[in-house]
Amino acid sequence: MATRRLAQLVKELTPPPPIVGTLKLGDISYEVPTALNPGRLARSLRLLDIKDPVNLDNLHFMLQKYLLGQDIFLVSQPGPYARRLALTFASLINSEYEYIALHRDVGETELKQGREIREGGNLVYVDSPAVNAVKHGRLLILEGIEKAERGIMPVLNNLLENREMNLDDGTHIIHPLRYQQLETSGTFTSEQGKIFIPAHKNFRVIAIAAPVPPYPGYPLDPPFRSRFQARFIDPIGSLLAINGPNEPATANQDGSQSHPLLDKLRELILTTQYASESRNALEAISRNSLPPFPQTAIAKLRALIQAFPPPDELSPAQLGRLIVTVHPALVHSTLQGWAILSRHTGEAGLGELGSPSMSSPTEALGLLGYQVQAIERVDDTTARITFAPPTEGQAPVVLNVPAGPRQLRPFPFNEGKMEFNPTPRFMGLLTCFFQAHALGWDISLIPPALPSTASSSTTTLVKVFGQLLGYDAETLHIYKELGGRELVMRRRIKDGGATSWEPSPLVEGVWSGRLVHLSGLDVIGSTAGSLSRIIQDRETELWEGKRIIGEASSEELQEGQLTVPHPSFRTIVTASKSLPLKEWVSDEHANMFFTLPSHPMDPEEEATVLRAAGCPDATINILLSFADKYRRSLSGDNIIKNRRLGTRTLVSIARRIAVAPQEDHDLYTLISRSLLAEFLPAVEKLNLNTLLEDSNIYKRTDPYYPSAVIKDGALVFPSPTLGSAEFKATTIPLFNVSEDPDGAASHVPHMEHFYDNSIQTGLMKDIAIDLEVLGEHVVLLGNQGVGKNKIVDRLCMLLGRPREYIQLHRDTTVNQLMFTTALENGVINYTDSPLLRAIKYGRFIIIDEADKAPEHVVAIFRSLAGQGELSLSDGRRVRSVKEREGDIVVHPNFRLILLANRPGYPFLGNHFLQVLGENFSAHSVSNPDQESERKLIGQLAPELSEDLVLRLVGAFHDLRKGYENGTLSYPYSLRELINLVRHLKAYPNDTLGDALRNVFDFDIYRPETIDHLTKILLHHGLDVPNIGLEGARAATQKKIEDVEFTPKDDSLGEPKEGEHDNKEHHGGNKWAGGTGGRDTAGLGGVGGYKRLYKGGDVKQVPQSLKDRVPDHVREKAREMARQELQRKLDELDMTISEAKGYSQLLAATQGHTVSLLDLLENLAAKEEERVWVKRQTDGELDDSRLTEGLTGEATVYKRRGMEKPELGRPQLKPKRIRFIFDLSGSMYRFQYDGRLQRSMETAVMLMETFDRLSRKEKYAWDMTGHSGDGPDITLVPLDKPPTEAKERWKVAEKMYMVPQYAFAGDFTVEAITKGVTEVGAYDADDWFVIAITDANFGRYGITEEELSNAMKRDPKVNTALICIGEGAEATWIPKKLPGKGFRVANTGDIPTVLRSILSTMVDRK
Repeated sequence: MATRRLAQLVKELTPPPPIVGTLKLGDISYEVPTALNPGRLARSLRLLDIKDPVNLDNLHFMLQKYLLGQDIFLVSQPGPYARRLALTFASLINSEYEYIALHRDVGETELKQGREIREGGNLVYVDSPAVNAVKHGRLLILEGIEKAERGIMPVLNNLLENREMNLDDGTHIIHPLRYQQLETSGTFTSEQGKIFIPAHKNFRVIAIAAPVPPYPGYPLDPPFRSRFQARFIDPIGSLLAINGPNEPATANQDGSQSHPLLDKLRELILTTQYASESRNALEAISRNSLPPFPQTAIAKLRALIQAFPPPDELSPAQLGRLIVTVHPALVHSTLQGWAILSRHTGEAGLGELGSPSMSSPTEALGLLGYQVQAIERVDDTTARITFAPPTEGQAPVVLNVPAGPRQLRPFPFNEGKMEFNPTPRFMGLLTCFFQAHALGWDISLIPPALPSTASSSTTTLVKVFGQLLGYDAETLHIYKELGGRELVMRRRIKDGGATSWEPSPLVEGVWSGRLVHLSGLDVIGSTAGSLSRIIQDRETELWEGKRIIGEASSEELQEGQLTVPHPSFRTIVTASKSLPLKEWVSDEHANMFFTLPSHPMDPEEEATVLRAAGCPDATINILLSFADKYRRSLSGDNIIKNRRLGTRTLVSIARRIAVAPQEDHDLYTLISRSLLAEFLPAVEKLNLNTLLEDSNIYKRTDPYYPSAVIKDGALVFPSPTLGSAEFKATTIPLFNVSEDPDGAASHVPHMEHFYDNSIQTGLMKDIAIDLEVLGEHVVLLGNQGVGKNKIVDRLCMLLGRPREYIQLHRDTTVNQLMFTTALENGVINYTDSPLLRAIKYGRFIIIDEADKAPEHVVAIFRSLAGQGELSLSDGRRVRSVKEREGDIVVHPNFRLILLANRPGYPFLGNHFLQVLGENFSAHSVSNPDQESERKLIGQLAPELSEDLVLRLVGAFHDLRKGYENGTLSYPYSLRELINLVRHLKAYPNDTLGDALRNVFDFDIYRPETIDHLTKILLHHGLDVPNIGLEGARAATQKKIEDVEFTPKDDSLGEPKEGEHDNKEHHGGNKWAGGTGGRDTAGLGGVGGYKRLYKGGDVKQVPQSLKDRVPDHVREKAREMARQELQRKLDELDMTISEAKGYSQLLAATQGHTVSLLDLLENLAAKEEERVWVKRQTDGELDDSRLTEGLTGEATVYKRRGMEKPELGRPQLKPKRIRFIFDLSGSMYRFQYDGRLQRSMETAVMLMETFDRLSRKEKYAWDMTGHSGDGPDITLVPLDKPPTEAKERWKVAEKMYMVPQYAFAGDFTVEAITKGVTEVGAYDADDWFVIAITDANFGRYGITEEELSNAMKRDPKVNTALICIGEGAEATWIPKKLPGKGFRVANTGDIPTVLRSILSTMVDRK
């Protein structure tokens, strides 16, 4: 009671904070109080100009709401304006504030209270910014509402509505009026003992979000929305009011004359903004082609033009680069958008808008034509850069810029050997870096939009930029599991068990003025937005109330709660190139950074790089000629299935050639191996072979490789033989045991048996050269059972090389790859993983099943292989050389060896190659050739006859060919053959059929597969009667007794069905399904009309009894059989001829149907594959949140669940597909080549496949035709797919009849245009149009441009055109339509090609 009275007296005696002045905004007056904690006031150096009328109007509204006690919701396009407006308001009313950046990782802890363990083991609760704000009467700024998952925002609902919140420490925040009532009555705790705390009367919330739509994000929760007063921030106003990093707040109000170029560009930007705002339905449909400019566009242009006076006239290319720099989304926007903008620039008097790409190798790429000329140090933190002007007569621009503490790299560069070539392209990009740096912006280097190009020198640019300015550089390799909080700070546990926080490498860089390279920031999606405040304003919230702010006094800095950024701090962002630009180059990204489009090397520069690797000029010319053709052939649709052919890959080939320059190298093999050509889909493989031939690169006969031997301390691969050609032996030194004695003693594999063969010995030699001579890391891909592990282990054993081993799986996490976590006596200890051991001790490490782990996990090997760098989650770093204390140095002997199955179906792996980049030397592991396989089997089982071995090897060779051409869905490998031979060797009394069932019983319910298998076995003289269902049942029952059975009564009557009782019967004339009977249906009898088997031994009557059956009885039996068949056909509503015709069409593509069905079913399952969902309250303990578990948090578990799509990506919807067939008269006229028949078979394949799908709702498909009569002949309507065989036959019949009566003419282009338009209008998550045509393009006047425009009409619709007949003669098709146009000269390949195209399209993601 005494304590309560004392608290009341203190409260009554405490005076209210003094008033520092009166604020007048229009008709509102507000007495501004003194802040109790000045450290929580807005200290930003980038507040808005309060004299700007737009800002003033917004501030007036906010003050109105503040005085009414209402919370505010600012609806603003992405950018810093709304946040700066909120901070300006806080500064204006002298209010303390708290800030939370929302993203998908924010949970209840970040919004309520966190837990910490102090010294001595005491648990304390730490208030979140939200709780601090409500207790102390501060403004709470919540930014990024649209990024927070809907389940988390209701945590704040009661706080917003009633100013109430239950806290974990046992306290309960209540409304101040309610607290006053309770205080009056003397009640200070609830019935449960919770202490009441009043919400401060000055507590307010300012929420900030982008409108959804048009911007990506989660829609607002209605109860949450209803608690706010909304204010739309006009984009026009914010575009004009925002200021850049080095500009004063009044920069946009500068009364001096602005440059005409800036005036015109400002007008262009505002015009585009107005045009983008839909006011009616028609505008809403058409407005997406030209997105509005980002919020910071005008501020960037103003600062750039003021610092770098532009020439009197910009070239079209300079204008294009300038526009793309401030509006990077144009890099991936549609051609229509670029055309619209070009028209606007012309109308604005800016001139022609050219391509931002380099037009000539000598063109100056610097913005506005400037070029860096000189760099010199001014003081410890400053350098002076001189920029040469674009035209004579202009004065050079000299600017002081922030710099690092290290010695500046001399510039201009010293003549002599350098690690890079300072070409005009390189120096132009470097100039752009310096210009952005001089303006105070952080840099984002945007990769080329094309899926495959020459190198853009990304890593070298970042490195050289840092060296020229003396920066202490820090590279942070981003991986998908990193959360928003981990980007800023990380947990640690002290020796005594107390928990604490430490800064991330990014925050350490902010304090010490480093150049922080955020490599692969694109992989974390919208979470990158949580860095917007530290990037744009150089401010951020840290742990336990600590904060980085714009300015602070020395006394405040000494207290430790406030810190300021170092003026030299800068970040550079580069992308992983594993995601399409449209998924991460957003408005938010454009506002955070000064985006610079990268430029790939031109052929001459690339040739110089290859020449430096020691490659002859003649070979370089061939390689670059092919590379140009190959890169042009790739599109965004097929890049996931195809390997990029970048400069790094070409350098790898060149280095391989340079190792033995005197040899006549097989370029076909080197290129095919680098591109993993063996595993390309049929269509892409066909295109690749065409490109190789066009470049005069032809396939050669493979030489024979003798077995390797150990001789004179080296592993020797003897000279291969190929006719009269001469090759040299390859010598690889054995491993020096003294370099890793422990590893040599325990980690060198040992193999009892390895059967040498030519192909695998040759592969082993190539791998050994890569690993030991060239120092490359390797990835081996192949089907199951081809010997990937054995080949690597054999090589390690021969070399005496220690190796570590890790097997990945779907649940593998990045942390598990780095270390093992253990909790001992309340302290978390980390034990190095096999990967870190291999890095430290210089061992090989085999990463097995690399395709089974999530792609973002495998992605960490990219930086490790490419730069020898890795960022560990415990704060340690892996580096190629030691730069700081605690760095783990990569041993020069360390090598990564990734093993994986081939990409695509039936292997259930991920497309991990796209995230690895080109840092690995790729090898495809094949089954041995027939001769090698025969010798291998002979070594394994010499007791088997040579004839049997030859037949088995031939049969398995044909089985693999069946898989390659799509008639079989399983890739039979050497492993199956070896297991079969082992069985025959161990159990010689078993029949071949019994042994083969070990392999083929998997397909027992696939009769079409069993039939095909049987056909192949018979072709090789392997008569195996008992595979398939009948063989399986025969093995589980008694052997069929081939015994003649003569019934006592052999008289015959009329054929009949007989009675059914499902029991075994022999002889007699009553029961159906028996054996040895007379008139009834059964087996082995005399006069029944059909065969019917119900189990049991078969009693076969003598042939003599069968011969005595009278003709009229025989005829009666035949008639009954015909009637039974007709009854079956009546059920299908088909005539005999129709059934026969449909059966023929079906049989022709049965294998393709099964293969396509398997793929589509697998994709449907893959889309529903579950992932680890973190921050759960139950499930399995999450190793990455053990510290939180120690402090008592509940959300420390993970569970398997469906992955939520990234912001901006659609929820899973059907895939919309249209197939367009050519039904013109020429299809009938020239059907002698089978084009019409094959088209009908293809249609049947598609109809059967989609009818058999278990998840039919996954695909919305239809089928149309075009002829001389028009472009829209309906074959299969979208809403009525044929469900019966009769209906599918009618479609095939229609396809046959229409060409008979069609008029001459061609509507290919119109059919594609109509298809793309209608498919694109469907609400789906992917869109496809696949067309077939035999049009003679020249005859009908169809131009390349018309066809290309039709197929590219809607960028989101993936299109493909199969040209047959006369259409296949158009050689320009695959060149003008790379990845979309296909020539098929052999009409028999139509089903194969279409199946391959569809498989590739739908399996892109």
